[in-house]
This record gives sequence, structure tokens and C-alpha cells, in this order.
Amino acid sequence: MWAVAFACVIAFMGIGLVDPILKDIAAKLDATPSQVSLMFSGYMLVMGVAMLVTGVVSSRIGAKRTLLAGLALIIVFAGLAGASGSVEQIVAFRGGWGLGNALFVATALATIVQASAGSTKQAVILFEAALGIGIASGPLLGGLLGNQSWRAPFFGVSVLMTIALVATTVLLPSTPPGGRRTSLADPFRALRHPALLLGVTAIFYNIGFFTILAAGPFALPDAGILQIGWVFFGWGLLLAFTSVFVAPLVQRWLGTVPAIIAMLALFMLDQLVMATFTSHAPVVITGIVLSGAFIGINNTLVTEAVMGAAPVERPVASAAYSFLRFTGGAIGPFAALKLGESLNPHAPFVFGAAALAVGVVVLTAGRRLVVGSTEHAAAGTRDEAEAVVVGDQA
Repeated sequence: MWAVAFACVIAFMGIGLVDPILKDIAAKLDATPSQVSLMFSGYMLVMGVAMLVTGVVSSRIGAKRTLLAGLALIIVFAGLAGASGSVEQIVAFRGGWGLGNALFVATALATIVQASAGSTKQAVILFEAALGIGIASGPLLGGLLGNQSWRAPFFGVSVLMTIALVATTVLLPSTPPGGRRTSLADPFRALRHPALLLGVTAIFYNIGFFTILAAGPFALPDAGILQIGWVFFGWGLLLAFTSVFVAPLVQRWLGTVPAIIAMLALFMLDQLVMATFTSHAPVVITGIVLSGAFIGINNTLVTEAVMGAAPVERPVASAAYSFLRFTGGAIGPFAALKLGESLNPHAPFVFGAAALAVGVVVLTAGRRLVVGSTEHAAAGTRDEAEAVVVGDQA
């Protein structure tokens, strides 16, 4: 479990790694912000669609081989992206990188949940902590390496992923395929369950999430590579801290679904403030860092609710939810920066806030369905635990 969590940290570095070098790549390769944003959008789109086949692959070759295949693809395509001579080539190789990340991430979440000696909640917190640490350290590493060359962060990922590949090979026990072989139709069937209405909300939530990642650097025109790296390092640290320590407190205080709605609303207000004061760098920096808190809490609560409440196998639930989650991530960067080019610098954050508002409306409208399914799942878990206790006593 810890070997996979370590590899998750390295894998999630890839999401924020390119953030500090977006402006530099645009300048060096003569590209527009929206063209550079395709490094995010293409990566997330391939990753989201590929999530639908991760269960099919994992159930046939086993979790460990699927994880190793994903890591190997990331090593190859990250290296190729670093050797590219145009934005189009980087975008294409980032797509291959996204395929590797899909095989790894969806399988990693299910593996951590299944390998954990504790509850699903504890396993999800570990996964989201790995996500937060990876996302936090990615921009800082990207800034430090990118200060030397925009190519260096890509090569850096290849090296780190090689370490993760070795660690996973050595430390993770063999996981031969077992149980029912899943089909391509299973994740789509899973989307019919009320709990995965949270996945629909996650589409709009991740539009807002990745609008911050893509539009943030371009809203800081006077900031250098390393400065942007430090800003997003602070954002990622807050994301990691809140996902582990604050999310459970907010959940106990408000309840799962009300807490998610509240975080979406606060994230929306944060982007509206950034949209209003886009020309004021201190406000934009504060808004970027503060958004990490709302993202960290939401990531943990939504993932836990989906993995715990969907009445399907965890790998299937993970694939279905991740498909929706990363599809939203694919839409956000390109649409936001295209609006910024066509309208004004405020438009990307207005777009992000509007997407979050839709997420609030969708989840509020379907609140009873989601709450009912999560309560039913929780009751089933308690009944199962009581049956084990009775059996032990007998």
C-alpha cells in the first residue's frame, strides 16, 4: 500500500509540473496560451477516456502489472515530451503520458483501498494525501528545473517515475488477476447509480479546478518561473493539509453532501474575487493558494462518497468516477484560456466560477438521491461489521 502511495506522489507531480513553465514554453515555441493549455486538456482527455478501460486491463493481467505498465508509459512519454521541438509534439506525447497515468491512477486507488487494513475512508485519505503532496511538489520541482530549461521538468519526471517503477516492482506483492473480469460496459452501467451523480458534479468542479492551474500563471505576467512554482507549491501544500486533516472535521460538522456543496460555493466565490481583481497580483496569488483548501476538502469527500456508496466493484466505481472527473479537467484549461484570448483577462475565472455554480445546482437538486445512497451504503457497512463481530463471538 505504501509503495503504491509513494508512486502516486510521483505520478501526481505530473499534473502541476508544467504549470511554472507554461509561459516559457509559449514564448520559446511561439504558441498562444490556449495552444499551451492543450498540454493540460489533451492529457486529461486521454486520461479520462482511458479510465474506462483500466478495469478491463487490470482484471485480466492483475493490478501490479497494470500499475507497472502505466508507470512505463509515463517514463517513455515524459522523456519524449522533453525532447520535443513544438507544442504540437508536446501535446501528443502528453496524451501518451495521460494513458499511462490512467492505467496507474485508477488501479492505484482501488489497490490502496483493497490493501488497506483500515476503512475505505482511511485509504481514500491516504490516496488524496499522496495526490496533494504530488501536486504540491510538482510545481516546485517544475520551477526549480524549469529555471534551467523548460525541457528539464519532463526529463525529471522520467527519472522519478523510474524510481517509482523500481519501488513498485520490489515492494508490491504479486497481484494475479482474480474474481470477475470486467467489461467495457461496466463503468457505463455504474454511472446509473445515484452515488455517481457526484461524478457529474465533479465534471463542473474539475473545470473550476483546472481553470486555476491553467489560467493562474498567465494572470501573473510579471512572475518568473520559480515564483510561479512557489505560488503553486503553497497551493498544493494547503490542498494536501486540508485533504487529510480538515476534510474529516468538516464532514463531521456538516455531513458529506452539505460539506461538498459548501466547498463548491466557497471555491466559486474565490474565483469570482479573482475575476474581479485579475490585475492585482496579490489578490490572484491569495486566490490561487486559498483555492487549494476548497479543492483538498472536496477531493477527499467526493472520492470517499463515490468509492463507499456506489454498489459496484471498487475498480469499476473508480474508473467511472475518474472518467467524469478528468473529462471536466480536459474541458477547463482550453476553454478558459480561449475565452481569455477572445474576451479579456477576467474571463477565465468567470468561466471557472460559472462551472462551479452549475456543480452546486446539480448536487443540490440531486441531494436526496446522493444522501440516500450514501446512508444505505453506510448502513450496509455497519451490518457487515456487526455480522463479523457476532461470528467472532460465536
